[in-house]
Amino acid sequence: MAKGLLFVISGPSGVGKNTVLNEIIKKRNNLTYSISATTRPPRGQEVDGVNYYFLSKKRFLEEIDNNGFLEWAEIYDYYYGTPKQTVFEQLNKGNHVILDVDIQGAAQIRENYPNSILIFLYPPSIEELKRRLYLRNTDDQESINKRLSYIKKELSSVALYDYVVVNDCLEQACYRVESIISAEESKVARGYWKKLLRP
Repeated sequence: MAKGLLFVISGPSGVGKNTVLNEIIKKRNNLTYSISATTRPPRGQEVDGVNYYFLSKKRFLEEIDNNGFLEWAEIYDYYYGTPKQTVFEQLNKGNHVILDVDIQGAAQIRENYPNSILIFLYPPSIEELKRRLYLRNTDDQESINKRLSYIKKELSSVALYDYVVVNDCLEQACYRVESIISAEESKVARGYWKKLLRP
């Protein structure tokens, strides 16, 4: 059985990664979203094991020592990471996995799993990105300022990715990401297309 494909989507806070991911996952039954682990506290109605695995800092550092993450990073004073075991289980079953990680995490995944496909979700403008951050109403002013100070570094990393998708319109952004997934499934070298053949 051909392994599933590992997709990584990154972009600055407020660009709409979760919204795009949720729409795509609804439409594709062979695409699994990998839940990340974090040391930050839950926001609003977030649930452990559904939105994130919420870990203590001590537990997170133990997992790092045990090589339990495909990638991990410290962002805005909190740790985030992708549990390795759950990702590999899905890929070995032939299912695609999509991850939502920052630029540090994407670089680690490319190093640890060279066949990964990296997609950068780009805002239509900096002003629109700021507007979305404020409208989201999930962060205090200090957190928003930290995120805004990081934007230029994030946007300058686009050259490290395989694809860039501008999220100027949700419907179009979802269509572009879905098209990337379909194109990658069709690449001869990946071998996934064989799985689509009838017996």
